[in-house]
Amino acid sequence: MSHLIDHIRKNSSRLDPLPTGETPTNPPVPLLGMRAVVFDIYGTLFISGSGDISLARSEDRSPAIVASLESAGFTIDNPNVEWSAAFMDTLERFREQRAKQGIEFPEVRIQEVWQGFIQSARMDGWLTGEGDVELAIIDYECRVNPCWPMPNLDTILHWIADRELKLGIVSNAQFYTPLLFPALMDKSIDEYGFEPDYSVWSYIEREGKPSQNLYRKLKDNLARDGIVPGEVLYVGNDLRNDIWPAQRCGFRTALFAGDARSLRWREEDPAYSHVRPDFVITDLAQIRDIV
Repeated sequence: MSHLIDHIRKNSSRLDPLPTGETPTNPPVPLLGMRAVVFDIYGTLFISGSGDISLARSEDRSPAIVASLESAGFTIDNPNVEWSAAFMDTLERFREQRAKQGIEFPEVRIQEVWQGFIQSARMDGWLTGEGDVELAIIDYECRVNPCWPMPNLDTILHWIADRELKLGIVSNAQFYTPLLFPALMDKSIDEYGFEPDYSVWSYIEREGKPSQNLYRKLKDNLARDGIVPGEVLYVGNDLRNDIWPAQRCGFRTALFAGDARSLRWREEDPAYSHVRPDFVITDLAQIRDIV
């Protein structure tokens, strides 16, 4: 695992958030009785070059796929074929298998997708040799979705922990997502105080946002410790994927509007025209004004 963390660190460089023009709407005084703060990852805790986890996008990424496979030890025998289309076909096949089980928002485990993709490419004569599949995945992610900590991330996480508020996560993610913390912040997600029982990852649940099931699992786990939804602030950058399902579970919500790459008001979708966050923040440090 350490070589994967090192690879992220060596292949990442500073990103700055892009202004959104939004105005924060914090309460006049901090809310009383708050006991937990739960976050999204991509576009909220970390700047995402693509604006979201890379599986959400489908443009031609053949050069990145070829370069990543080569960097991980595979030999490319036919670089001029439609690598990106073949990868997306494999990804969709795995999603469809999950959808057939009745899952409305199916999620994959990306190692399985890449293993199936590489097997097909080998059978088609596109590549040979043995390589490190997880290294190829990490390398590809660094190329197509570079990430960097949001301003004041370290400061706000320490501030929350110092006040003995619980820390959690509900995020569309893959195995490499938690590695962003040690790679780019030199502390693991556990060292920052995120509670495993309050961290719900799409790749583990095999279900993605905006599924209510992810938020219900968090709600149930919090309830076992006597924490009710009104004592929880959920922070995310997407009105549909983050704010809407969190509100339906009774959580207080803050829309993170700190980076134009990832801010999603979903204005084009009338189904969410009635949804409004409790608060809007443009800097993670503004959480101190809420809780």
